[in-house]
Amino acid sequence: MASSKEYLDFILGQLSELEDITYRAMMGEFIIYYRGKIVGGIYDDRLLVKPVKSAISYIPAARYELPYEGAKEMLLVDEVDNKDFLTGLFNAMYDELPNLKKKK
Repeated sequence: MASSKEYLDFILGQLSELEDITYRAMMGEFIIYYRGKIVGGIYDDRLLVKPVKSAISYIPAARYELPYEGAKEMLLVDEVDNKDFLTGLFNAMYDELPNLKKKK
């Protein structure tokens, strides 16, 4: 099941306090970038983030879920209605996220 543009717009609105939030559509889903690094994505209208240590500490009760069959597990973010929570989560994760690899 693909994610809806409405859910993407909602999440982008919740992250509007952050600068340089971008996204890329990928096979009916959306990859979310923060200042050029992949934070996670929207899969089946669920916000999932990479399970880096800071994210696990920030949401210790989070469930691990598969974004799609064959992928690595990610953390499900339930508190999408709380802008301050999402902003804090993305800021906490940023330094731990890997830089994107440069294409040759």
